[in-house]
Amino acid sequence: MKREQAQPRQLWLGAAQFLGLAVTLLVIVLSPVAAQDIRGMERCTAEPRMERRTGCLQANVEFLQQALIKLARETQEKITAADRDLAAARAEIAALKSAMEKLNSELAQMKANTEPKGKK
Repeated sequence: MKREQAQPRQLWLGAAQFLGLAVTLLVIVLSPVAAQDIRGMERCTAEPRMERRTGCLQANVEFLQQALIKLARETQEKITAADRDLAAARAEIAALKSAMEKLNSELAQMKANTEPKGKK
């Protein structure tokens, strides 16, 4: 009797899994695809007249050049800031090295001063 009850249950579970998979695939296929538009760019292929199409393409080229100049300027500012940080870090490392050398020499002098007293 238990075996007879388990069989319909397995059929329902299998059907539910299949239905869930089918619904998921359907949602994926029918979902609208996100456009990969660039803000500020115009779609020039829709222009019927050549003059307007040329003007549209020139506007897009100008927009892209301005965006490129802006990105180049921002990148250069980041590089300059990184160079300043690097120079500051190198100066700090040099100061720490000199302080460490000074402490090591003081430690060596202290050890040298304590050795003759211990031998007497």
